[in-house]
Amino acid sequence: MRVAAIGLLAGLLAGCATTGGGKPAASAPPPAALPGGSPEAEGEVKSTYRPWPGAATVVSNVTIYDGKGGRIDGGAVRFENGKVTAIGQTVDVAGATVIDGAGKWVTPGIIDIHSHLGDYPAPGVPAHSDGNEVTSPVRPEVWAIHSVWPQDPNFSRALAGGVTVLHVLPGSANLFGGRGVTLKNVYGRTAQDMMMPEAPWSLKMACGENPKRVYGSRNQMPGTRMGNVAMMRQTWANARDYQQRMKAAKGPQKRDLQMETLSGVLDGKILVQNHCYRADEMANIIQLSKEFGYKVTTFHHAVEGYKIADLLRENGICAAMWADWWGFKLESYDGIEENLPFMHASGGCAITHSDDADGIQRLNQETAKALSDGRKWGLQIKDEEAWTWIAINPAKALGIADKVGSLEPGKQADVVLWNGNPLSVYSRPEKVWIDGALMYDTNDPNRRPVSDFELGHPGAGDRK
Repeated sequence: MRVAAIGLLAGLLAGCATTGGGKPAASAPPPAALPGGSPEAEGEVKSTYRPWPGAATVVSNVTIYDGKGGRIDGGAVRFENGKVTAIGQTVDVAGATVIDGAGKWVTPGIIDIHSHLGDYPAPGVPAHSDGNEVTSPVRPEVWAIHSVWPQDPNFSRALAGGVTVLHVLPGSANLFGGRGVTLKNVYGRTAQDMMMPEAPWSLKMACGENPKRVYGSRNQMPGTRMGNVAMMRQTWANARDYQQRMKAAKGPQKRDLQMETLSGVLDGKILVQNHCYRADEMANIIQLSKEFGYKVTTFHHAVEGYKIADLLRENGICAAMWADWWGFKLESYDGIEENLPFMHASGGCAITHSDDADGIQRLNQETAKALSDGRKWGLQIKDEEAWTWIAINPAKALGIADKVGSLEPGKQADVVLWNGNPLSVYSRPEKVWIDGALMYDTNDPNRRPVSDFELGHPGAGDRK
C-alpha cells in the first residue's frame, strides 16, 4: 500500500552584515527572530495527512451501534466525501454503492486512547525501543511523534481489529514523559502523514511505582511516592514562573522546550493523560492539578478507579482501563474485573484501552469481557452503551469528539462493518473505512495493508 508523494519544502536563511575590514556596521539593525522563536511549538509540527479517495457508499439492513449509546435495528448509514451524511432506518441510496449487510453490524471505528504502536514497533528489539526517554524523570520536551515508525506492522493488525484512530503515548518511566499524538490508522511515508489534523497534543504523566523504581534504583530523586509528588510540584511551579515571564516579555526570548509543553498544558491547549493505578494517588494528582490550575483529562490504567468513581465523575476526568489486567505488580493488585462497568454505572467516563500491541487488535472483545463481568453483579448495561467505551468516550478524552467517535452526519466516516455482533468472540471486521475510504476488506487481499518492512517476508500482512 503506497501513499501519494507529498512535497515538503523548508528553508532557513541567516545573514551577517559587516563593513570593510571586518568591523561591525555602526548602526546595523538587530537580526530578525528566527522561525520558531515563539512558544507555539505545536504549530511547527504539522500534519501532512490526506484522506484516501473514497466513493459514496450506503451500508443497509444492519444493526447499528452509533457510538453514543444508541442502537438502530435494520438500519442504514450513508457516507461520501469523507463524511457521514445520513443514518437511520432508511437513507437515500442515489448515486451510491449499496452494501446489503443482512445479519451484520455497523459501528464507528474503534479509538484506542493508549497505544505505543510505532514507538515500540514490531519486531520488538532494543533497536526499536523508543518510547521512554529514561535520562531524567522530567522530560516534557520529547514528542512521541518523533519516535513513531510508520512501517510498524502492528498498524495493519490493529486496522484488521477495527481500530481507525489511536493515541500514541511515550512510556511511563518518567513523571513527565513527553507529548502524545493522535494518529489516523493509515500507512504513510512519514509519521506526519498519519497525524490526525487538528487533534490536540497531549502530555503523558505518570505516578506510582514506575518513576520511583527507575530513578530510585539510580539513587536519585524520585525514590518514593512523596518524591514523585514533590518533583511534580516543583516542575509545575517552574512552569508557572516561565509562563508569567513569557507573558510579560517584550521581543523574542530564549526557547525552553520543556517549559513550552508545560505552558501549553497550563494554557489549556495540551491535554494531560496521566498513568496512575491507585485511588489515593489519583486523588493526590487531582489536588495537585488544582494547586497549579491545570486539568487531568484522563487517568490511564486506573486499576482502583472503582474506589473513587464519584470523585472522577465530579471532576470530569475519564478513566481508561483494561478489562481484566491486574496483579502484575503491587500497585495493580487491588484491581477488579468489574472496574469498567462500575465506572460506567456511576455516571463516569469509562474507556477500554489496550496499552498492548495484541490487545489493540481485540478491543471489542475486551469491552465484551468487562460488560459480562458487570452483568454478573447486576449491572444491566446495554451492548450499545458499552460500545461508548471504545467510541465517543475516548474521542471526548482526546478532544476529537466533534470529528469522530460516533456515526452522525458531518463527522468523519470512520466506519466498521462487522460480520456478526461485534461483542461476540466469533465476530471480526469485514470492512473498515477511514474518512470514507475502504482501507481494509477481509475478502480482498489487496485491501489488507502491508508495510514496506514486511514486503518480501513470508506471510507478509497475514494475507492467507
